[in-house]
Amino acid sequence: MASVRACLGIVCWLMSTGLAVAAASSVPTQYTPDPALRTASRAELEARIRRACAVTQARLQNASESALTPPCSCYASRVMRSFSGAEIDAYRATGYFDDGGRAKALEALDSCKLRRPI
Repeated sequence: MASVRACLGIVCWLMSTGLAVAAASSVPTQYTPDPALRTASRAELEARIRRACAVTQARLQNASESALTPPCSCYASRVMRSFSGAEIDAYRATGYFDDGGRAKALEALDSCKLRRPI
């Protein structure tokens, strides 16, 4: 349970600083992806993305996570539908979206009327 919380915290942090991370390097040097990502099903990956979205958007919009369930469900499903197999593999291996995946995730945020992280 602690590793899941830690992973969600890291994913939320990465999502909230996605553009800054993309502009600087790609990953903090002490970051270790959750090993469960490697064997997670597509549905489990989508659930992780949905949860990270709700946490991040709740913080950005000063709203409850439950109020963001519909738009974050929209976001997570669009992200998973748009990702290629290679982008999903990269996410499984690293715990974050690669450059192509990040661009698709930003498009999904816009489509689902969610705020982009600063």
